[in-house]
Amino acid sequence: MSTYDWYQSLDKPDWAPPASAFGIAWSIIYPIIFVTFGWVFYKAIRQDIPWVAALPFALNLVFNFAFTPIQFGLRNNWLALLDISAVIITLVWAVIAIWPHARWVAFAQIPYLGWGLYATALQTSITLMNR
Repeated sequence: MSTYDWYQSLDKPDWAPPASAFGIAWSIIYPIIFVTFGWVFYKAIRQDIPWVAALPFALNLVFNFAFTPIQFGLRNNWLALLDISAVIITLVWAVIAIWPHARWVAFAQIPYLGWGLYATALQTSITLMNR
């Protein structure tokens, strides 16, 4: 069974978006991540901000990029739920950590946080509906 067929076969809540919504959302969010996370890493390398402020951004990238292989490669909803929860936790941590240094970076995470919370609720529903 293909990855697409597998995902389509899962029970989903009525409020699940069409597949095209994911592409649109990430087309907006990834450039924000690129600019803001890049700025944080650049400033940390230059020692303009402490590395501890950049740590949650690095961890967030790891968890973010791990989601697709976990969800669609391993087809493991429970592990995907754990991973997406880590995405949200590290993103909130990142916003708190960067706030004293660059509030614009913290505010720029609002779309990512909003989509991440929605995706976490969706993944929670999918996981529970397909036990």
